[in-house]
Amino acid sequence: MSPASADPPLGGEGGDDRPQVDVDAAVLPISVAAELAGMHPQTLRQYDRLGLVEPRRTAGRGRRYSLRDVATLREVQRLSQEDGVNLAGIARILELERQVRSLGDEVERLRGLVGAHRRVFTAGATGDVVAGQMGRRPSRIRTGALVLWDPRRR
Repeated sequence: MSPASADPPLGGEGGDDRPQVDVDAAVLPISVAAELAGMHPQTLRQYDRLGLVEPRRTAGRGRRYSLRDVATLREVQRLSQEDGVNLAGIARILELERQVRSLGDEVERLRGLVGAHRRVFTAGATGDVVAGQMGRRPSRIRTGALVLWDPRRR
């Protein structure tokens, strides 16, 4: 169970009139977050110092956790207790998971740029930019011409 997949069920789905839950809303004080995660509040403070979970802060510097933070805390506990991963390893795992989510978001953004047209742009036989189809290589036209590259010319 990774923190990204550990989102609590959201209300308002399937015609339900319940309000939706924002899993990223930092509204839980440390005592409630610790209870939901099954940990001591001091453990949450230590994890905050180590950067495993980064709760938001109130104006008075109190920690506020989200439901996503609680899911991450549970994942840290599972990795530590069930898989025997040390805290440095857990920090690395969490960072890699963040990178995977970020790269997935970037892929989706780029897919959106390509849009419904599903086009890509390639260089044609004459060097012009031409639209091609996604997943298809442009056909090559063999001209037999020799092209010299001069790095000084741009």
